[in-house]
Amino acid sequence: MSITEEKTEVATPPPAAPPVVRWPALAAAGGAVTALLLVLAPRHGYYLDELYFRVAGRHLDWGYEDQPPLVALLAAVQTALFGDTVTALRVVPALLAGVGVVVAGLIAREMGGGGAAQLLAAVAAGGAMSSLAAGHTLHPTAVDHLVWLTVCWMLIRLIRTGNSRLWLAIGLVTGIGMQSKNLVVLLVLGLLGGLLLTRGRTLLRDRFLVLGVLLGVAIATPALVWQATHGWPQFTVAGELSGSPDAGTAISFVIGQFLFGGLLLAPVWIGGLVGLLRRPDWRPYRPIGLAYLLIVVALLALGGFPRYNEGILVALVAIGAVPAARWARNRLKQTILVVAVVANAALNAIVVLPILPIQSYLDNPMLAGLGGEVQTGQTGAEELANQVAAVYRDLSESDQRKTVIYGHDYSQAGAVDRYGTGLPRAYSGNNSYAGFGIPGEDKTLVIAIGVDQAEFSGLFATCEVRGKLTFALPNINQGKEILVCGGLKESWAAIWPKLHWTGTF
Repeated sequence: MSITEEKTEVATPPPAAPPVVRWPALAAAGGAVTALLLVLAPRHGYYLDELYFRVAGRHLDWGYEDQPPLVALLAAVQTALFGDTVTALRVVPALLAGVGVVVAGLIAREMGGGGAAQLLAAVAAGGAMSSLAAGHTLHPTAVDHLVWLTVCWMLIRLIRTGNSRLWLAIGLVTGIGMQSKNLVVLLVLGLLGGLLLTRGRTLLRDRFLVLGVLLGVAIATPALVWQATHGWPQFTVAGELSGSPDAGTAISFVIGQFLFGGLLLAPVWIGGLVGLLRRPDWRPYRPIGLAYLLIVVALLALGGFPRYNEGILVALVAIGAVPAARWARNRLKQTILVVAVVANAALNAIVVLPILPIQSYLDNPMLAGLGGEVQTGQTGAEELANQVAAVYRDLSESDQRKTVIYGHDYSQAGAVDRYGTGLPRAYSGNNSYAGFGIPGEDKTLVIAIGVDQAEFSGLFATCEVRGKLTFALPNINQGKEILVCGGLKESWAAIWPKLHWTGTF
């Protein structure tokens, strides 16, 4: 077979022409997910990382030690447009989640799915745990999730149509994704491997692929240069995450695939994966299925989290919606499918969204294990700031004038920044928060939150415990000490590098 014939075989779609896109249904599904996320956005409060991103938005740069620059830019734009509230910070994530729902429907359409399959794909994707979690808080995953879905959709469309100009669009989306989370490289490598292992390799022999790569690299370059000139601190953070107990085992990884793909919709996304690997009419799209397998192997080898490949999992849900819709040809099967989709969405919403009172997660072991940390991680910031304020008010007026606040991690400093009305500026040596400013040399008294007393005693002449943090609900800062330290042994300029640390808390 000649190269020309092979390329024609890959590019030819299974159906002669794709079904009509059901825009009203897809828009309604996406709009419903966005509306739900915005309604629930203000319940509880900021998530730990959001307290950091909010401050990072006032210190825009081409990169940060733990992330590329896009999320900080989104924080700045959203607070400028909508105000300094938790809801304002979550507008874009909610909108991106809604767009992801529409893209899922478009994936089903590219695979030959009609109106029922497109709607099923959109609703199933919208109710996926990964989609709801990505849309609830401002986080790099909010962008990354949509990027993975969009790249999968564009590659499927490129395979179906043979329109190699889509490589430019893929390069553009990938470059934007690199400005949010470098994890998209894993998807690109997985898809590349899938193409190389199949006849899809012929699609790689195209000048538009080269131009797409150049476009993606050009967009990603500023953030990559920032990382390179700062010693690649993101690798340090990534290494700590992979080595943490939360990374889990191979068994927990597999369980995570079912959770993020949809526990009650496992037959759907597994059916999509099997169809990609075995259906003769889907043979051109086999690179997508192989990419999923390659990514899973890579994540297992690297100790990655199961949520790292959630984007392609949701793409498999959308693909699996096509045979699922064809299977549900009678009333009984349709009822089973509808119940599974609705129940799956309801279960996932309860786990990752602030629907139930937080106490419900503490009283139920299963809910606590699945979503307890997510829920309690959105509480306690205002309590922390109020307790720090009480220590500050106990100081004399003269001491208050020379006082600054220091948080061991960025969430502590971020909580004081947001809720510490009337308090002096908060600083932290954690990740890029260390670059947001250094106390002036006239600030010789420090209220330190959650630090190691022995370490600070070596930096200051005196360090006294003035309180311990207490919270009404479980909190990672529960019981941590609030110190008041005075008498700098060195200048702040000399001390600051000793306080700087890169990693997670």
